[in-house]
Amino acid sequence: MNQSAPSPRRLLVVGGGEAGQALVRELLEGGWPVTPVGFLDDDATLQGRTLCGLPVLGTTAELPRAARRCGAQEILIAIPSARGALIRRLVLLSRRAGLPFRIVPGIRAIIEGDVRFDQVRPVAPEDLLGRESVVFRAEGARAAVAGRSVLVTGAGGSIGSELCRRLLELDPGELLLLGRGENSLFEIVEELAPQCAGARLRSIVCDVRDGERLSILAKRHRPGLILHAAAHKHVPMMEENPEEAVVVNVQGTANMIAFAREVKAERFVLVSTDKAAVPASVMGATKRIAEELVRAAGARDGATRFLSVRFGNVLGSRGSVVPLFLERIRRGLPLPVTDPAMTRYFMTIREAALLVIEAMVLGESGATYILEMGDPVPIIDLARNLLALSGFDPENGDAGPGIVITGARPGERLHEELVASDERLDRSPNPLIRRARTARPLLVDSEAAVAALLAPARAGDQDAVRRVLGELLGGGDLAAGPGAAEASRP
Repeated sequence: MNQSAPSPRRLLVVGGGEAGQALVRELLEGGWPVTPVGFLDDDATLQGRTLCGLPVLGTTAELPRAARRCGAQEILIAIPSARGALIRRLVLLSRRAGLPFRIVPGIRAIIEGDVRFDQVRPVAPEDLLGRESVVFRAEGARAAVAGRSVLVTGAGGSIGSELCRRLLELDPGELLLLGRGENSLFEIVEELAPQCAGARLRSIVCDVRDGERLSILAKRHRPGLILHAAAHKHVPMMEENPEEAVVVNVQGTANMIAFAREVKAERFVLVSTDKAAVPASVMGATKRIAEELVRAAGARDGATRFLSVRFGNVLGSRGSVVPLFLERIRRGLPLPVTDPAMTRYFMTIREAALLVIEAMVLGESGATYILEMGDPVPIIDLARNLLALSGFDPENGDAGPGIVITGARPGERLHEELVASDERLDRSPNPLIRRARTARPLLVDSEAAVAALLAPARAGDQDAVRRVLGELLGGGDLAAGPGAAEASRP
């Protein structure tokens, strides 16, 4: 018995603009397993009109009713300039209509090439942030990286491994992956090995805290470019282990600066964090001091250009909020939000890695570069978004995992800042990277100051560690405990 081919799925297109019409014209030419049946658009002048031979069935608010009326089986969001709030609303309406949904690429991707149906993809968490993807200027980066020996510390971590992926695309002569976790290092080397082409890929199992080991490595490897991503990053965990934050984030950075000088590297980049701008936690304080070490190194004459790159949270990094929320949704557990008012800056890992590389190319010694992160995102909105993407109505907790307010954890504050009050921002050739300038004297400008912090850290004296951190930053103790971070905010 002959089996007829399945009928094309009926597609309701949200967005009657240029992108939506271009896609519909392509689909009407045939060859795709979907058939467009109508448009939705909020433009009042389009209501009741016909576009590409298809009716405009109403506004986006009418999505569930219009979908039923035209028998739609799938929703296509074809508004490449849509802000996150609109995409979130369309996702919820599609879920309430019981229909799957996909989205066209952002406006920058369309500018670089005509919109095509094969570019359509599922909605991802980053679409709900309402910010455009980074356009990477590969020419300058390739000129800086191609044929060179490049070292990445923390190469097994989320940021470090993504830096390695992006650097490999720029044809380095040698890519050195340094990390202390052999399993994570093994995994990224195994991933990259088939793609390394002419580049030599070398794994180096080493702890950045071990200055003697790094000195030995300096006789074996001579990287021209160093990207230092190794760090402890979890705020509440470092409140419990402040001495560990010091020896990794401060001593580790000091050791890597010494290594860079020994090998006469051309450029050294510290991967920093927004929590270093106005520190209210041990982790933020140690990263601020790491920035100061880099600033001090850049002020000295030498062959190496030292710089820092500061940015906020990255979506999808290991241990971050998005994977945590998705895992809890999978297990049917409520999503913990510390406070309904809490916000954070976000960008994708890929965007962060590309901009770090671009900042390295800018390369002004002693500079602190700050990545443009867009608007801060309420964490409770992020939780609602992920619930919606997973098929649950965030407004109806009984129908899904729901959200629970837990209260602030040690070291957390409601809102992070990317720029300190004594810093002013200058533009750079890339509008998504700005240079922070300050007349502030160096907080840490001598080995004696670092030694005064490392002594109690090595002795395990947590109270003394917090006290010295506070003194170095020009304030009092960095007291641990819920609410302490907000209480200490200037």
